Parts: sequence; C-alpha cells; structure tokens
Amino acid sequence: MAKLTRGEKAPDFRLADQNGRQVSLQDYRGRKVLLYFYPKAGTSGCTVQAESIRDAKPELARENVVPIGISPDARESQKKFDRQYHLDFPLLSDREHQAAEAYGVWGEKNIAGKKSMGVIRSSFLIDEEGRIMESWYRVKPDQTVPKAWEGLGIKPGAR
Repeated sequence: MAKLTRGEKAPDFRLADQNGRQVSLQDYRGRKVLLYFYPKAGTSGCTVQAESIRDAKPELARENVVPIGISPDARESQKKFDRQYHLDFPLLSDREHQAAEAYGVWGEKNIAGKKSMGVIRSSFLIDEEGRIMESWYRVKPDQTVPKAWEGLGIKPGAR
C-alpha cells in the first residue's frame, strides 16, 4: 500500500462518528486536522494515544487543529470508548476499512508471531486545504501528539 507524503491531497472519507453523525474530511476545510488511525478502542495503546490527544485538545485548538480518530470498531464501541475516557472528539467507524486503505494504513501485522490484517497505527497532519502536511506511519501511541507539535513547528506549552 502506498504511503501518503507531504503535499499530497488527503483522501476524503464519509464515516459515522460515535454518535451516528456522518463526518467527512471536507467538513473541516479551513481548519487543520490531526487524523489518526488506531487498531481497537479500549486497548492499552489506543487508550494512551486517545488520552494524550484529549489532553492536548486545548493547545491543538489554539493552533486551529481538530483531532479525528478512525478505527475499524463498531460505532457502539467508539461511543463507549468516548464516554469512558471523556474524549470529546470525533471517533469514526471504518468497518470496511476503506479510509484505512486510502491512507495506506491497512496491512499485515505481526503480533507475537501471529500474522493478521489490521490497522497500522498512523497519524496525519492535514492542512486547511486538505493536503498532507506530515504523515507518520507506525507511530507509537505516546508519540502522536509530540509528532503533531513537530509537524506544526511549535513546542508544546510554549504559548
């Protein structure tokens, strides 16, 4: 699967969020988006990742950045994850992994010697016009936010 790089047009999508609302990348034109793909709501790594994004939301908002998470989980699982950790940002259900494939994050994984297909944890910083500013494939859960700051060219807490 091809990886997206700086300057490329970010693939659009239309997926249901945890509340059943249809969300498209196009809906956020005029704002930056921190789009991240995660394997499974409620797992330890995904929780670390989501909580770090939740905690960074005020600083992200000051930079005109909206966080959006995407996983293959059902909408109900996304809703439970949101409620349990008070995430308060869109978590999109990509059951058919169309968005994951478009972003090049659906692929073979090897966990404890067991191979399977799934989401490869990745994140993307997308500009106001829908172009990739930065992409990070196989990002560690605790590195999504620091990588976003790096991509924005700012030091967290510096403002």
